Amino acid sequence: MTATALPKIVDAETWQRHLDELRVREKAATRELDAIAAQRRHLPAVQMPDYTLEGEDGPVRLADVFDGKSQLIVYNHMWFPGEEWQCPGCTGFTSQYTRLEFLDNYDARFVIVTQGPIDEALAYKRRVGNQMTWYSTANSTFGEDVGAPAGGGFAVNVFLRDGDTVYRTWHTNGRGTEQLSHTFALIDLLPYGRQEEWQDSPDGWPQAPTYSRWTGSQDIAAAYGEADRT
Repeated sequence: MTATALPKIVDAETWQRHLDELRVREKAATRELDAIAAQRRHLPAVQMPDYTLEGEDGPVRLADVFDGKSQLIVYNHMWFPGEEWQCPGCTGFTSQYTRLEFLDNYDARFVIVTQGPIDEALAYKRRVGNQMTWYSTANSTFGEDVGAPAGGGFAVNVFLRDGDTVYRTWHTNGRGTEQLSHTFALIDLLPYGRQEEWQDSPDGWPQAPTYSRWTGSQDIAAAYGEADRT
C-alpha cells in the first residue's frame, strides 16, 4: 500500500452515475437473496435421531437444547484436542453474537456445539469471553452426522422441533457462513475491502494473504475473556 492509494477522483455527478449503476446490481442481489430465502423455506426436512449432548449441567437431549423453542440454529465450532487456542475463525465468528434475545420473538434459539469435551469447551468459552450457550458432542456422533466431524469440521445447521421430534432443515459451511456475520458485511463496504490477495481490487490497493488480518483467538481473549479482567 502506498500513501496515494486512492480511488479515481471525479465530480459529484459522475460519482452519482457510477453509484446508480452499482445500485442496480445491489438491488438485484437483494431480490436474489429474497428468492434464495424463499427457496430455503420450501426445503424438505430430515428427521434426526434422539441424540444426547453434554451441557453445562450434564447430559441433554437434542430436543431439549431448543429450551422450549421450536427452531434452533447451531454453530458447530471447530475443535482441536489439546490446543490452548481453538480456531480463530470460529472464535471470532461466534464472538459477534452477544445479544440474541431478539430470537425469542421468532420462537428460536442459537447455540454453539463443539466436539471438545464439555469441561474444556466451557473453559475455552470463559477464556475468550464468549456469551453463547455451549454444548459438547464429544460422546455423540451428532457433529459427524451434521457435517462437522472431529478434527476440524465447522458448520451451521438449523433444526425444527415438533414435540420431541427434531428435523434438520438447513446446513452450510465454508464461505456459506459469511452472510451470518456482520463483520464481512461492514468490511466489504470499505474502499479497501478485506484487503486480501484473492480479491479484485485496483492497482495499488493494500492486499495481504487471506486470513492475515483476521482477529486471532488470543486477541478475542484479550478483548473479552475473563482472564484479562481479573
